[in-house]
Amino acid sequence: MGNIGYACINMTLGKKGILTGRAMRKATLEAKGLSMASKLALQNALDLETIIKWNVENGIYFFRIGSDVFPWGNKVDISQFPDIQEISKVLHRAGQFANEHKVRLTTHPGPFNLLASPKEEVVINTIKDLEMHALLFDIMGLSKTPYNKINIHVGATYGDKHSASETWCRNFHRLSDSVKCRLTIENDDKANMYSVVDLYEMIHSKVGIPITFDYHHHTFNTGDLSMEEALRLASTTWKDIKPVAHYSESKSLHENNSSINPRAHSDYVTNYIDTFGLDIDIMIEAKAKELALLQYRKIHQEILQD
Repeated sequence: MGNIGYACINMTLGKKGILTGRAMRKATLEAKGLSMASKLALQNALDLETIIKWNVENGIYFFRIGSDVFPWGNKVDISQFPDIQEISKVLHRAGQFANEHKVRLTTHPGPFNLLASPKEEVVINTIKDLEMHALLFDIMGLSKTPYNKINIHVGATYGDKHSASETWCRNFHRLSDSVKCRLTIENDDKANMYSVVDLYEMIHSKVGIPITFDYHHHTFNTGDLSMEEALRLASTTWKDIKPVAHYSESKSLHENNSSINPRAHSDYVTNYIDTFGLDIDIMIEAKAKELALLQYRKIHQEILQD
């Protein structure tokens, strides 16, 4: 197993007000303009640097950056932020620190990113959002490879999985090289959506991007493959870049509560993550964030040290 990471929020530092997701309502943006968005972005950038340094101090070398570093960054021109020079300076410094300490940074734009949508407005908004994420990584000086991945889902089938995937691939080519060289696609947790096999045949074989394997999602949508078979198939799509897999466990099972959606993520993870001998990085998607990672390392300390 490679590095184990966590996503977006540091619970420990969050108690001290350190976070990267300061946002603002549209009404506030309209009332106070770019100056307020710029101030929030600068504080987000400074706190991102703090979180990355905390991670290194605690032996964590894999982290997912949240999508709100630039408030309304997918709707406004970030270059017009009054503090953009200082913001860029801080982000570049944070990225340089990450690169020097071999911290892998990734991001996972939200479910509204729908390249397969039949609505042009939705596709345009998706492109803007993905370009914003790529710009963040460019400013930070991160690699233009899936090592610093921008991960999304296909999002929907629109009644015809094959037709939707073809639309997705066509719109993929409308993205900048900065996005395309980092973009990855993830398997879904519903049987009527996209399994690893679907993604391999409908997306990867057409545009060549890697597949991010999600353990939890696979249990609901196997594509007639075992866990090991699906993980190995997804891993073949990464070429010379270390693959990433997402891991979570069912909150319903953890709390022995059948009224909870079994797809919901638990606060902590307890089972040993079997990578079947593959050298891959694991992103733990648990509600307790770094606390879940630290507890997992403690539980499985002896195995992880072997």
